[in-house]
Amino acid sequence: MTDADPTQVGRREECLAMVREIEAEVRETVGWIGRAALDPRVIAAMERVPRHEFVPPSKSAAAYANTPLPIGYGQTISQPYIVAVMSELAQVREDGVVLEVGTGCGYQSAVLAQLARRVYTIEVVAELAQQARERLARLGYSNVEVRAGDGWEGWPEHAPFDAIVVTAAADEVPPPLIAQLAAGGRMVIPVRGGFFAQELVVIERDAGGGLKTRGVLPVRFVPLRRHTVEEA
Repeated sequence: MTDADPTQVGRREECLAMVREIEAEVRETVGWIGRAALDPRVIAAMERVPRHEFVPPSKSAAAYANTPLPIGYGQTISQPYIVAVMSELAQVREDGVVLEVGTGCGYQSAVLAQLARRVYTIEVVAELAQQARERLARLGYSNVEVRAGDGWEGWPEHAPFDAIVVTAAADEVPPPLIAQLAAGGRMVIPVRGGFFAQELVVIERDAGGGLKTRGVLPVRFVPLRRHTVEEA
């Protein structure tokens, strides 16, 4: 966790307005997540993470708009509403260990870091991984470890994970990630195909090791890429 806060750099009102918009959208789409309000812990995390620190300087004015933004290398920073919903669906515990696949600029990583004891995050684009590592360290997120690599394979050295959050759309749920999900854990992942072009899916592993899968809402993510990419 970190003490970083938008109040320190004069953009708190923009951040709070963004979060209020997210809350209103959740109320309007209650059917998606099954409740009309986000967990207060998720709301607090969204209020504390300075999103303008995670977007390119040319996009700073739009940092708190409830929309995805390009971050280079064909990647995007996710819409804040989707970041909040995925964090909600993951049901991250304060003592939990989380794997994120698709670090990007590190924004979702920072939100998860406010909720979990430890976050391990993997980015296929090596340059983005390095940028996110430096950015998260500068902002004080000491409980996040970033690695450049193929997120399909997960991070077995630190498994099992209480929650796995995948921020790129896969054609199928990667078997290595399923194997690394702890009993009682949840995976949130966008999957391509089916009725929708992409659907956000929640996979739960029960205490006996059984899996339960349910679709939540239609989404649009960049594709899940294999193998580490060094250049744009």
